[in-house]
Amino acid sequence: MADEEKWARESLREIALEGIRERRRARRWAIFMRLLFLGAIVSLFFFTLRPGLQMGDPAISSGHTAVVQINGPIMAGRPANAERIIQGLEAAFESEGARGVLLEINSPGGSPVASSRIYQAIDRLRAAHPDKPVHAVAGDIMASGAYYIAAAADQIHVDGASIIGSIGVVSRGFGLSDAIQRLGIERRVYTAGDEKAGMDPFTPPEPDEVERLRSMLDGIHDQFIAAVREGRGERLTGNPDALFSGRVWTGTQGIEQGLADGYGSPESVAREVIGAPERVNYTPPRGLLDRALEQIGSAAVAAWVELQSPLSLR
Repeated sequence: MADEEKWARESLREIALEGIRERRRARRWAIFMRLLFLGAIVSLFFFTLRPGLQMGDPAISSGHTAVVQINGPIMAGRPANAERIIQGLEAAFESEGARGVLLEINSPGGSPVASSRIYQAIDRLRAAHPDKPVHAVAGDIMASGAYYIAAAADQIHVDGASIIGSIGVVSRGFGLSDAIQRLGIERRVYTAGDEKAGMDPFTPPEPDEVERLRSMLDGIHDQFIAAVREGRGERLTGNPDALFSGRVWTGTQGIEQGLADGYGSPESVAREVIGAPERVNYTPPRGLLDRALEQIGSAAVAAWVELQSPLSLR
């Protein structure tokens, strides 16, 4: 009987201690979440209110380099959409104090229509402001539609390890007709218009549909090639079959092929080429909520990777 009472007391004591430990864990988690929320709020105000020169800032000097940034995919709904970039370009060219315009590009490309619109805007603004040179500087990547845009600049500057080029057009998809047959699935599609359901991934492609798609891609490719030829002119020294094949090149290879003019960073081009080391960002600011969510998301991912990975490059 004594042993049973002792066991009961120990069990009750353990249950009570576990409850205390659980409450402590809950309090620690609540404190962590409050600190995380507080950090997010502080980050939001820091990135919103931190000092820095933007267009319209009275601290901008009369001789500066006007910067327009093109980061990420070039398409509607993304930071590098045509409307936002063209708005920044117009403000940069119209600035009386800007000695030149610098395109800071770090993008894999995107919409051919958006890229063409930005290319045409640069052409138009260059003609209206012939005294302001335009220089494009590649970051990690300046490919496809991003190179399309850069071709409108007076000069293209790269790092030796930049990836540039990819002068081509691609359409990707999947063919699942065999898969649904093996699964015993019947595909039912009803259309008004004989070709409305063309290139359906669940049906085998018809030869004439593939030919029409290839014709469309070739037409867009020809437009891309014409823009690059117009922008780069006789500086293109590589074999056209290779240059316009969709292949990518390092910055060093790009210089050798005439796709780029030389090495340079945003700092060195502003200082040594344009002659105005002070750089002012004319890219229209993104919405407050978008920027805050991006910063919070980046911080959360970085923290998770730090906790999960046993490796570090520090």
